[in-house]
Amino acid sequence: MRAALFDMDRTLVRKETASLYVRYQRSIGEATRADALRVLYWVAQYTVGIIDAPEIAARALTSLAGTPEVQLTARCDDWFRRYVEPHVCDEGRRAVERHREQGDLLAIVTGASAYTARPLARRLEIPHVVATELEVDDGGCFTGKFVAPLCIGAGKVERARSLAQTLGFALEEATFYSDSFTDLPLLELVANPVVVNPDPRLARVARKRRWRVERW
Repeated sequence: MRAALFDMDRTLVRKETASLYVRYQRSIGEATRADALRVLYWVAQYTVGIIDAPEIAARALTSLAGTPEVQLTARCDDWFRRYVEPHVCDEGRRAVERHREQGDLLAIVTGASAYTARPLARRLEIPHVVATELEVDDGGCFTGKFVAPLCIGAGKVERARSLAQTLGFALEEATFYSDSFTDLPLLELVANPVVVNPDPRLARVARKRRWRVERW
């Protein structure tokens, strides 16, 4: 069995979903302009590779403590419909369909939370999601912490390998589409790395290694 793995932000979706989510929060009165600027700053740091992802995630998630899981699930469905779906790439949709026709297993593999990735997976009929998991207490509410590892860098490889072992495919024979230098560990591991809308550092690596580069 072969697998096709897709990053979400700036790959299947043209935008950073964290920025789109804080815009949604502002529209429903849950975030301020300062909150939006803070998220944009974190996204910029992530893009240039100078962010401490676990520290930022820990800070960002504190506001979720005590929120019911079902509430975030419903909000993410509404957010996806209003703010994300218009930015889903047509070329990304076509790539997913090509792999589906070839009989490949399909999965989104993203550093974002599973709650933000699942609406996209449903829309594109992608059955599997590998994402950052958030801790939920016995009462069904978020604790404000994430479940290690974050689905970034080596953590993304670890979580993708867990999916491969569960479903019985070889990660080393898979195709992986991504835009980000932070995904280099997984891009280096798979048989077919495909670089989509790459950030500057990944673009340099792709040129040097003659990886396929696409613009969606």
